[in-house]
Amino acid sequence: MTPSPAPPPTATSSTASPGSAQRSPAPLWDIFCQVIDNFGDIGVCWRLAADLAQRGCQVRLWVDDGSALAWMAPQGAPGVTVHRWPDAAPASGVAEVVVEAFGCEIPAAFQQALAARAQSPTQKASVWINLEYLSAEDYVERCHRLPSRLMSGPAAGLTRWFFYPGFSTGTGGLLREADLPQRQADFDRSAWRARHGLQDGDLVFSLFCYEPPAFLQAFASAGSATQWLVTPGRAAALVQQLLPQPLPGQVRLLPPCSQPEFDEMLWSCDLNFVRGEDSLVRALWAGLPFVWQIYPQDDHAHHAKLEAFLDWLDAPDSLRQAHAAWNGIPDANGSAPAWPTITPALLAQWAQCVQAARNTLQSQPSLAEQLMAFAGEKC
Repeated sequence: MTPSPAPPPTATSSTASPGSAQRSPAPLWDIFCQVIDNFGDIGVCWRLAADLAQRGCQVRLWVDDGSALAWMAPQGAPGVTVHRWPDAAPASGVAEVVVEAFGCEIPAAFQQALAARAQSPTQKASVWINLEYLSAEDYVERCHRLPSRLMSGPAAGLTRWFFYPGFSTGTGGLLREADLPQRQADFDRSAWRARHGLQDGDLVFSLFCYEPPAFLQAFASAGSATQWLVTPGRAAALVQQLLPQPLPGQVRLLPPCSQPEFDEMLWSCDLNFVRGEDSLVRALWAGLPFVWQIYPQDDHAHHAKLEAFLDWLDAPDSLRQAHAAWNGIPDANGSAPAWPTITPALLAQWAQCVQAARNTLQSQPSLAEQLMAFAGEKC
């Protein structure tokens, strides 16, 4: 992938309120993101940046390819600015909190600036956090919040902290904006469907996926009355490759949309097919049936990761079968599992499972809240 320039800063800080001159300045965060593929990395980082800013922080997002933000976050967010991947530290210095997302390594010049700040008699050392990938596996609780002292390089002697998102109270939690429950409560599902040419009684599936082995099984099983909302990119390419042309009338190719609009699509469907990390979390908050396509790894390490998630979810056998088929995970005999027949009773069972998990998660602090509390401890 050839990196394209990030857009200019998408937003500036919020307008100061009366009396703000007497308050402590908003803490500054530097978040670093390298886009590997599929824009999942930038999707998570943007949601985190916007959430932190909504909670009173100032955020600089450093990214090597910010092109997806043009449709993902076209309005930007107050308190967040977007910057090209840097060759040098800014003249104003590094932030109080520095986040490396998903193991990306911040530039050497920034590491040097972190070291200089740590040695300064007038500044506190920055809190340096490595934000890891989401998993339900046991190692997450063991490794969450552990320090790692750098033994070499420009920042030798500094400590970097590992921070793991997760589903249990022993982890860093999940991204959840403070206003998300109210947004969902105010959402008009019928109006959304009407704007998209759908009826309240239609059975509607959303498709955001890689190349799931069971797609044709699922499509045939759903029948011609089921409406499919297909997201741009690999999902759209999949249906255009595998389905007859022109596409069947129940298949609708969607244009790119912003993150809030993506959330609303999930809230409007009866079954959501999601992939990667960000959309999994949004499907959980939607509280509706979903099937997750986990990012495939050549060594099949994702099989254990998916199993750990389904165990945490306390997924019924039918939902486990759907995930195994969708992800191409063979059964104990080496056979490919069949896609289950989707019925209203099955969807109701899956919805009950997801809503129970959502209720548990809503009682836990969000990822942004926990990151802010952790940074406050270490500052």
